[in-house]
Amino acid sequence: MTTTETGLPLFVLGRGTDPHSERGVDCPGELPSASDPALVERARRAKAALGDRVFVLGHHYQRDEVIQFADVTGDSFKLAREAAARPDAEYIVFCGVHFMAESADILTGDSQRVVLPDLAAGCSMADMATFDQVEECWEALEDAGIAGVTVPVTYMNSSADIKAFCGRNGGAVCTSSNARRALDWAFSRGEKVLFLPDQHLGRNTAVLEMGLSLDECVVYNPHRPNGGLTAEQLANAKMILWKGHCSVHGRFTPECVDDVRARIPGVNVLVHPECRHEVVTKADHVGSTEYIIKKLEEAPAGSSWAVGTELNLVKRLGQMFPDKHVTFLDRTVCYCSTMNRIDLPHLVWALESLAAGQVVNQITVDEDTTHWAKVALDRMLALP
Repeated sequence: MTTTETGLPLFVLGRGTDPHSERGVDCPGELPSASDPALVERARRAKAALGDRVFVLGHHYQRDEVIQFADVTGDSFKLAREAAARPDAEYIVFCGVHFMAESADILTGDSQRVVLPDLAAGCSMADMATFDQVEECWEALEDAGIAGVTVPVTYMNSSADIKAFCGRNGGAVCTSSNARRALDWAFSRGEKVLFLPDQHLGRNTAVLEMGLSLDECVVYNPHRPNGGLTAEQLANAKMILWKGHCSVHGRFTPECVDDVRARIPGVNVLVHPECRHEVVTKADHVGSTEYIIKKLEEAPAGSSWAVGTELNLVKRLGQMFPDKHVTFLDRTVCYCSTMNRIDLPHLVWALESLAAGQVVNQITVDEDTTHWAKVALDRMLALP
């Protein structure tokens, strides 16, 4: 058996042979069961030994073997706020990805320590916008004479230094739930918006919710000189979209929607706004993770739903609502590979280390970055 440096078994993401799970959800693949049942008991013992000193957060996209130990589940911002609401918890174990743990460190007290069980659990979208690249973009906007009328808005799925950049430059953070309100706020303060790092959420919100045209949206590519844009394109644009995307939601195509409609008569297509514009325009319902969960909760028994979001969550929704037929929008596996780095062996290692008095994989954000990132977050929290 392959092991990690800690001596714990390393499990590999695999594809099951049976495409159907047992409670009303069709999934194209399954994660393997934990090969060492003793790990479950070890996690329970370590968590019990820590008691109220530890608070475990589990993102919706986590695998079941990890989510069972979460004290609360949710999306990234909800979890960070939940951590801040537990000031007596000495340790915050964030079962998510790096930028989420950074947000928790920004919002929690100085006496609290945020732990990410695997430091390799990053986010491909967040990694598509580095601080140096965004600074270079801002310089291009200054050279074009439009930085003074441009308000930067970053999606929650971004690093702490990008959030801080927005705070320093009069901008704010948004979630997929409040992107419309954040953009309304930004346009009340400037003529243009630089939206980071997910082009799809920015475009879908601007065009489908705010009535902007696709021609008013341009894409800034950090790997091309001047973002691949002319001064005239920048001057005419209302939305300057960063060339970034979610590797999970970006996989869904219009053909996926056509295929599932052909296979399941009367199916409702429900997708996340991180999906491509062509997918979102073909869907019946579009919304954040919390919206997706609520929509299925309220759906009538016997209804059919094709859901375009991460597969762990879709599988869990099928189990939560067995009276509805829930299917995955794509025919192929679409787990969030970086989120799945937080597996049971890593969680056990983190909890046992804390119980033994050793703080591992602590996530810390420096004081200046924390200040300005919190400025951007507070502007979001103040949205009407």
